[in-house]
Amino acid sequence: MLQILHYLTTMKNNKRKPPQYWRTEAAQISEEILISQTYCIIFGGSTQAERLCVVFLYPILRKEDDIMATAKKLPSGSWRCQVLSHTEEYTKPDGTIGKRKIRKSFTCDDPTKRGKRICEQMATEWAASKEQNSIASKSLKFGEALEDYISSRENILSPCTIIDYRGIQRNYIPSLMEIKIDDITQDDIQKAINLEAVKLSPKTVRNIHGLISAVLRVYRPSMALNTALPKKKRVELYIPSDAEVKILMNAVQGTELEIPVLLAAFGPMRRGEICALEHSDINGNVIHVCKNMVRTVDNQWIIKTPKSFAGDRYIDFPDDVIRKLPSRPGRVVSLNPGQLTDKFEKCLKKCNLPHFRFHDLRHYSASILHALGIPDVYIMQRGGWGNDGTLKAVYRHALSDKAQEMNKLANEHFEDLLSDGSHESSHKRKKP
Repeated sequence: MLQILHYLTTMKNNKRKPPQYWRTEAAQISEEILISQTYCIIFGGSTQAERLCVVFLYPILRKEDDIMATAKKLPSGSWRCQVLSHTEEYTKPDGTIGKRKIRKSFTCDDPTKRGKRICEQMATEWAASKEQNSIASKSLKFGEALEDYISSRENILSPCTIIDYRGIQRNYIPSLMEIKIDDITQDDIQKAINLEAVKLSPKTVRNIHGLISAVLRVYRPSMALNTALPKKKRVELYIPSDAEVKILMNAVQGTELEIPVLLAAFGPMRRGEICALEHSDINGNVIHVCKNMVRTVDNQWIIKTPKSFAGDRYIDFPDDVIRKLPSRPGRVVSLNPGQLTDKFEKCLKKCNLPHFRFHDLRHYSASILHALGIPDVYIMQRGGWGNDGTLKAVYRHALSDKAQEMNKLANEHFEDLLSDGSHESSHKRKKP
């Protein structure tokens, strides 16, 4: 109370505007507001029969919070209110580290003053919720925050992603688990990452750091990470040649692997998409890829929608592939992805082919399409890639036999050029 009186005295001496007030039932005043240190609350008497009291809410404006924003009207007529979310570090052109404020925007399409109040109310409620979460998270250990983060997203994220998160939670970064969220430092995170980088690949280490960063964005949004991570390594993938794919197709002909191999090599379809494919998804030569078979945390195979929007697509297959598909209703392939992988590996050994993954047939298909000169946008559409970043970094590989063919073509051109130049030079020397 002494702090509240001191604040009011200071406000009076500085001749600040009188506060807004609301009339409300005394019982409706939440305990959270009283202890949040976001508002100073003073109760005034009332003589009304319904026993109302006047409640003055004095916002304590702190420079570092910057949460009491005022809605401004946009040229479109809508109202927009921006609230400070967190700060991020960035590298300036001179090499020094600067900080920038990141704000969350709220808009309301109602152009009247009512819309302005609604917009400001949304911003205020979010800011108050952010403040409460920040206070509550100070007592949380990182391990507890990690568990809350994963549990709250189990019904939203892909089961494969949840399995990866649980693996990180179970096997890695033990040094961070017992530290309180509010006490974690950049040095703590760097040490944890350094320990994992000794035994894990750069990609796995980056995945671990990504999860740490995601948890801190929720439970400690003001912390900006600047962790040194191991450099990415070039992915070395084996892509079968046309000759090896022909050997494989001859070996699987008439077996339960034939259809999966054809759909992956000519699709290119993923193994989960192949195992989830149903006869109702086929219309003529066009296959609608709209399902995916994935493993859950409890080791069960389920069918769900594709992981990304781009994964839902239509693929036009050759006549010979479509003719081999069964006409019975239900799933086209009776295997699950795990069984498909096991049988594929046994088939490679039996054929004396070099070891490569079933997924590498997808690489083969994308590389063939690229070698044929098909534009990336069509390759992305056929393969279900949302952007060309993955295509360029992983899937665009020159096949060994195609590379030899292109190199031969290039060398022949240069040899012709050189021979023409030599002939022209000798002709000039003979000329008197």
